[in-house]
Amino acid sequence: MSNELSGKVALVAGGTRGASRAIAIELGRRGAFVYVTGRTSGEHRSEVGRPETIEGTLERITDAGGKGAAIRVDHLDPEQVRALAERVDREQGRLDILVDGIWGGDEYIGWGQAVWDLPLEHALRSIRLGIDAHIITSHFLLPLVIRNQGGLVVEMTDGTEEYNSRFREGTSIGFYVAKAASHSIVKAEAHDLAPHGATAVAMTPGWLRSEAMLEHYGVTEENWRDALAKEPHFCISESPVFVGRAVASLAADPERHRFHGQTLNSGQLAKIYEFDDVDGSRPDGWRYVMEVQDAGKPADPTGYR
Repeated sequence: MSNELSGKVALVAGGTRGASRAIAIELGRRGAFVYVTGRTSGEHRSEVGRPETIEGTLERITDAGGKGAAIRVDHLDPEQVRALAERVDREQGRLDILVDGIWGGDEYIGWGQAVWDLPLEHALRSIRLGIDAHIITSHFLLPLVIRNQGGLVVEMTDGTEEYNSRFREGTSIGFYVAKAASHSIVKAEAHDLAPHGATAVAMTPGWLRSEAMLEHYGVTEENWRDALAKEPHFCISESPVFVGRAVASLAADPERHRFHGQTLNSGQLAKIYEFDDVDGSRPDGWRYVMEVQDAGKPADPTGYR
């Protein structure tokens, strides 16, 4: 196990599953003490309704040789986030890495529905989860990040800034605005953090083989290619470990400030830091989506992984 992040304190908000769970594990693997927060803990379940828990993430961090703590927090509740910041301050006196992966709004997307057809409560809930929760989290936790020079803030999103610069056909207003807002949020944070020597970036995985996505296609990580019969473009998909390695590599890079204010993606950082996905490949997901999938070409990952 690498100890590049030994002595660092990280917090992964929304680290219950998917990309954020993998990021928490990889940060722990490299030596950081990782706080994992989320709403699903023990017998408590969030509106997502999935079985993964923050304790499950902590177990995987421990299995990887790392250390951390799991804390049940609803990041839409300012008082809960205030209490979280006070606990981290009391126990550690610092926060070096903040990864905000809060979402949990997939059931509200309303694929392809116009704004007048999408239930209003679903659109507004997406905004609350994708924007409000991130701003609340930053308000209370960034004061810990700036306490020491060199902090890192990562806002997780879905899609590159270029891809999200136009409306994402097939989604809906709530999802689109929530995810596109990440690019503006990180620009604002970058402005505020710059005088304190901290770095802020947004980060997107490619087509993620999350627990929910594997379940959707009726496959596992071991036989995920069986899903290509149903969705050929799934050939460009990546495991959550890939973006986990991306964020951990960024956190360990002393020159990471060169990315300040930008939106990064896992395929992009794999080329820079020379890491692979679990199958030994380096999927360049968003380039594939734009050049192959959205261009209407037959599925073929040649030259893209």
